[in-house]
Amino acid sequence: MDHIRLAAEMRRLALIAGEAILRVQRSPDFEVRLKGDHSPVTEADLAADAIIAAGLRAAFPDIPLVTEEQAATHEQDIRTFLIVDPLDGTKEFVRRQGDFTVNIAYVEDGVPLRGVVHAPARGRLFYTLHDGTAVEEQGPHDPDSPGALHRIRVRRPDNGALMVVASKSHRDQATDDYIARYEVADMTSAGSSLKFCLVATGEADLYPRLGRTMEWDTAAGDAVLRGAGGQVLRLDDHGVLTYGKPGFENPHFLALAPGVDLQ
Repeated sequence: MDHIRLAAEMRRLALIAGEAILRVQRSPDFEVRLKGDHSPVTEADLAADAIIAAGLRAAFPDIPLVTEEQAATHEQDIRTFLIVDPLDGTKEFVRRQGDFTVNIAYVEDGVPLRGVVHAPARGRLFYTLHDGTAVEEQGPHDPDSPGALHRIRVRRPDNGALMVVASKSHRDQATDDYIARYEVADMTSAGSSLKFCLVATGEADLYPRLGRTMEWDTAAGDAVLRGAGGQVLRLDDHGVLTYGKPGFENPHFLALAPGVDLQ
């Protein structure tokens, strides 16, 4: 894999897809349908998916592609692949809120090595460079000309005063009960894969997810967090979360900065 080309292409496609998503969100009306699993999908999801899938297939034709919006890509027994969630946080998008993201990742031997998370409505862009280093790029975000880069790192957590981030749309009692085990100084809610990035930048120490997620929801944010010195662990045994699992479904997990005393 040419990681320099990969990083540049994932970044470029995420930004172009983000522009397409914002055009739909700014329109006076757009259609919302329910998929088979009762999750919403809009024309923005489909437009972003078409842009990213076409670009990745053209640039990396020999790498398998898994994308949320194309069910035919889900029936694969693979360990090395590209994986896409073209619009994570569709519920926030439909409410015309800003916590939605474009997510593209490269997984090798079950490990998300490279990823990009773009929050177009928030003007934030996080990704891994060719060497795996995690950065946030300052705007304006020109698809063809990268801006100033700031390396991001997790912070050293204070277990007597943890910063916790939790899901905005999927918060439940089980999550609250788990968080209650810790000494928490502040807790915030965020949508989509932005939660991984808040841990990666040191804006939070711990993100617990005790609900259903799929690998396309997490791979890009996981890659960014790893590149910032963080980790994503299974909740049940605290083993490292891996990718290419049957059905691409994740167990409950914890995204965190090393040094958090797990309860």
